[in-house]
Amino acid sequence: MSLPSKVHQRTRSDHASELAEDYVEAIADAIAKKGVCRGVDLVHQFAVTHATVNNTIQRLQRDGLVRTEPYQPIELTAEGRRLASRSRQRHEIVESFLKFLGVSEQTAAIDSEGMEHHVSKETLQAMKRAMRQGRSSGSR
Repeated sequence: MSLPSKVHQRTRSDHASELAEDYVEAIADAIAKKGVCRGVDLVHQFAVTHATVNNTIQRLQRDGLVRTEPYQPIELTAEGRRLASRSRQRHEIVESFLKFLGVSEQTAAIDSEGMEHHVSKETLQAMKRAMRQGRSSGSR
């Protein structure tokens, strides 16, 4: 497979998992803050309709990431919690790296939201190394 094919294949794969990652991360955050997550929390978080949230939650339930019943809170499965944790870690590394580079707090928050889904493990490791080396040498 040629490099351009691999690049496009990886990008398509990243896009396919992006929505699930955003939702499980938001569900985990809501549960951590309020003890429960309801569909309306996601409606407000993502500024989408109830129908959109319901469709996405059905897909996440089908994929084994959440459990819910009508009119009940949304719960993450063990796999959903793992995915949320990995997504949160990637997000925090990317956001921290952008701030380390001197990007403003607001821009780093916005940019990291999209970048976190497309960054490889190799790149995340390089970001962490660069931040460690920069801190140990007295930069920033």
